[in-house]
Amino acid sequence: MHAYPIKFEPILKEKIWGGEKLSTLLNKSTNSKNIGESWEISGVDNNISVVANGIYKGQTLNDLIKTYKSEFLGKSNIATFGENFPLLIKFLDAKTNLSVQVHPDDKMAKAHHNAFGKTEMWYIMNSDDDAEIVLGLKNETLDNNVLADINASNVDAIFNTEKVKKGDSYFIPAGKIHAIGAGVLAAEIQQTSDVTYRVYDWDRADANGVQRELHTELAQKATKSFASNGKSDYQLQPNTTSNLVECDYFITNIFEVKAFQKREYNHRDSFIIFMCVEGRVEITVDNYTEQLKMGETILIPANAKAVSFNSQQAKLLEVFIA
Repeated sequence: MHAYPIKFEPILKEKIWGGEKLSTLLNKSTNSKNIGESWEISGVDNNISVVANGIYKGQTLNDLIKTYKSEFLGKSNIATFGENFPLLIKFLDAKTNLSVQVHPDDKMAKAHHNAFGKTEMWYIMNSDDDAEIVLGLKNETLDNNVLADINASNVDAIFNTEKVKKGDSYFIPAGKIHAIGAGVLAAEIQQTSDVTYRVYDWDRADANGVQRELHTELAQKATKSFASNGKSDYQLQPNTTSNLVECDYFITNIFEVKAFQKREYNHRDSFIIFMCVEGRVEITVDNYTEQLKMGETILIPANAKAVSFNSQQAKLLEVFIA
């Protein structure tokens, strides 16, 4: 396989809670006023990413996996996931609150949906003043039956909320109640799964007056208690990586680039994804250079031996599987 920084065509998703920041701040091409998600790299059925640059332009993510296998994904990823791409990479814009939701773990998702569970993380790229997220229950010892009777009068007493700011990062394991709040622009890394149990949707309705379905019974079964809020405690170091999340499904580091540097990756048996969350950077593999600016994502195939970076100032999320 020819290794180079591969870009994919974004898959834009209209959402009841979506806004215009993916267009105005991240330069996604759309006339819609309510784009909530940009799926940057996706192997989800009916949402397969298509290569946007280089010699593989026009081929799908699945084409590359089927043709190049371990050269593209890495030997251990092929052994574990076969020809299924294991991660779903997104940018999210919440003009209003997302529904409060929870995702099943692998065991429950397999039993109910023949799918993978959904462990994820968020990196906050931008937020309005006083923007908040929902993370867990205020009282993690409460019986999950409390999820069956949530309304506007008691919602503030049930869910734990936290104010967020640019640069915050949170780990959301399967089973943790969560929601991104109004005014948040975030990068999201997750297992390849689109299984979501909606717990509460702020009593809102669509243009026809219809409220979205809740999945209370399944949510009660999926919800777990967690002692930690999952916020990453990291120190940003110029021209090196700092770990944000390390779990069974992915590792995510933040990488601040402030000069030219070349990094060796031939020791790593995995593809590597870089999401640009601030600034602009040139990324070079085997004499092929790609510009990456805030709101763009590239994938480096597993057979790449080295990657060069050149920027006066950029922040990247570096994502791979151990």
